[in-house]
Amino acid sequence: MKKISCLLILTLLLSFAAQAQFRGLDKSPRDIAYFPDHFAHDRKEGDKALVKISYSRPFANGREIFGKLVPYGKVWRAGADESTEIKLYQDVTIGGKKVKAGTYSLFAIPGETEWTIIINSDLDYWGAYKYKEANDVIRVTAPVSKASSPVENFSIQFKPAPAGAILMMGWASTLVEVPFRF
Repeated sequence: MKKISCLLILTLLLSFAAQAQFRGLDKSPRDIAYFPDHFAHDRKEGDKALVKISYSRPFANGREIFGKLVPYGKVWRAGADESTEIKLYQDVTIGGKKVKAGTYSLFAIPGETEWTIIINSDLDYWGAYKYKEANDVIRVTAPVSKASSPVENFSIQFKPAPAGAILMMGWASTLVEVPFRF
């Protein structure tokens, strides 16, 4: 009986130790936006991605987002946690400016009526704390509009458009759209 009790206690301790090795769930889950959308029902087999954006999706949680949590006029990582990363599988024109195929970081400078969207060559760092304007590849402006319904988690998606796509970024009541031409 003592052996069974000791074995049971040892098993319980080991299971708690195994649980302690892993951190809890992220407060801002990671997501990926593709164009063309790899999850769309009308996607044709063999369609290859032209662009992929990997980002974190913070929750609004009843907070005032733009102008308060995310200040106007300051560089923002366009998400949470790690800087947002954009991979272009071919050369593309974003907001009228050409960008070569490659992997970049994506930042924004939110404003009340327009945002500055930034493609930057620096990669793999946390947030926008080490952002260097000297490494900007392009900057384009995009108008702000009101979302048709509140967006709880910061979201990035693409919608098809003639000769390309529209990058949509939305959070709370804010929506920003940036044209991509392939």
